[in-house]
Amino acid sequence: MTRIAIASDHAAVELKTMLRDWLGERGHEVLDLGTATEASVDYPDFGYRLAAAIEKGDADQGIALCGSGIGISIAVNRNPACRCALVSEPLSARLARKHNDANVIAMGARLIGPDMAKACIEAFLATDFLGGRHQRRVDKLSASAREPA
Repeated sequence: MTRIAIASDHAAVELKTMLRDWLGERGHEVLDLGTATEASVDYPDFGYRLAAAIEKGDADQGIALCGSGIGISIAVNRNPACRCALVSEPLSARLARKHNDANVIAMGARLIGPDMAKACIEAFLATDFLGGRHQRRVDKLSASAREPA
């Protein structure tokens, strides 16, 4: 099974806890990077933790959660080792893997329910990167910023 890092801010701690337990029941090794309570925290701190776990190889894939999913996805994407896609339904999760080789998905706990979050995770984990013409584009995502070709 997959080693998955999961992190959230206070707005998504309940969803994170439920998803962590669900993933564990499905046989995945889950690295819970916090937060553990609904006390207010800053989502970048937890996005950076998740990104560091991916970069160091402590996890193969990640799930980032905050109220909207937007802020934490921006934080994760600051790390060149990560390709984090904000998803809201299984098709976007599938395409994030298939075309973008995303290794992290982000979701908004205030926007997505537990069943849809599970469906997104299932699609994400079950989909392989296509490679081919998409590899060239993914390589550009990890290169330093420069003028478009």
